[in-house]
Amino acid sequence: MRMRTVCLGALAVGLLAGVASADPFSDLAALPTFYTDAGMKTMKTMAGFKRAWHAIPKHDRTKMTKACNDPAMSKPHAAFCANVLALGGAN
Repeated sequence: MRMRTVCLGALAVGLLAGVASADPFSDLAALPTFYTDAGMKTMKTMAGFKRAWHAIPKHDRTKMTKACNDPAMSKPHAAFCANVLALGGAN
């Protein structure tokens, strides 16, 4: 019985960790490269944004594009997602 409890507890912790990291914008270290300030309040111009976009790995671009296509995920990052979608997720 004790082993079963330990296994269920480990499973629950693993599932909660997966849910906590579901926001791809919080996981990406490259996100600050799209902004001109450390507080990530002012976004770079489209030319600077495009350079930063092409500088990050393809799998990160894919994750960002998918997240920006999800209305619930893109709402808090509307300006950022507008630029991502304007680039069409271009590689």
